[in-house]
Amino acid sequence: MFMRVDKLQANLPPPKKADPNAAAALQELLGGKYGEMSTLGNYMFQSFNFRSKDKLRPFYSLVASITAEELGHVELVTNGVAMVANGPDKANGDKGDGGDISGAPFGDMKDMRSAAAFLSHAGGGVPVDSNGISWNQGFVTTTGNVVVDLLHNFHLECGARLHKLRVYETVSDATSREVCGYLLVRGSVHAHAYALALKKITGVDLDKFLPTPNIPLSKIPECQKYLDEGSHRRLYTFSPNDYREMAGIWGNGEVALPDDPPGELEVVDGMPEGGKIHQLTGVPSAFTPDYAPEEMFEIAEKLYKASR
Repeated sequence: MFMRVDKLQANLPPPKKADPNAAAALQELLGGKYGEMSTLGNYMFQSFNFRSKDKLRPFYSLVASITAEELGHVELVTNGVAMVANGPDKANGDKGDGGDISGAPFGDMKDMRSAAAFLSHAGGGVPVDSNGISWNQGFVTTTGNVVVDLLHNFHLECGARLHKLRVYETVSDATSREVCGYLLVRGSVHAHAYALALKKITGVDLDKFLPTPNIPLSKIPECQKYLDEGSHRRLYTFSPNDYREMAGIWGNGEVALPDDPPGELEVVDGMPEGGKIHQLTGVPSAFTPDYAPEEMFEIAEKLYKASR
């Protein structure tokens, strides 16, 4: 079972302006073929369906723990999409009513790349790609064969890295690029982990394929602080007591990739420290959370006080 913590895995800088087209590009990292919904779906159902868990515990623990991290990646990208689509918060933006809505206050959305992102989701992120096409379960591979599944996962992480770099090169705002930078580092960790797992089983040194594509993380400014803190060498259990067995794969004398800062790989109990979740200000004219939300706020304040 999963435990949820009310944080993001990384701090995202607030956007300086609304950029719905950049948000649409970022959607590729959420609902695209190689997006976070795909990595989550693959690892989650592989871990659920894993055979001989006790006998193959290090490999099961690896897939299971990365599953939990991918849940957080889905949350991170979705928050990034919403932040970039909506732009900076407006002081007291959620007070009063929605004003005159007869003058098409969101008329410019008709020219945006993905108008449905506003019309259906109020600028929020959903499991679709950059063209608004829905993510689907056909992107999930769970064969029951450990080598085939791990090889698919390695391919998936390498493909995801390629797509993150392309999105990074498409956007210029700090929020979107921070999402890309963090995910590039963590995706590199996962590709490395699956390569090492395959090496243990087959003897084939797949980590020589990395980095794929061949762009070292040192060339991405938004990756630097994560490299400096050693994130490229850490896998988290995302559990207080379970999944330590993956240290036989990720650790045990194994070291960072040649293009990354040196050091031994390590398994860390629990989860990263994380960062604060950005709170989107309501937009009454878009009926988010409603046209005149004051009564809602009053009720919520009473309920909050009653819970203390």
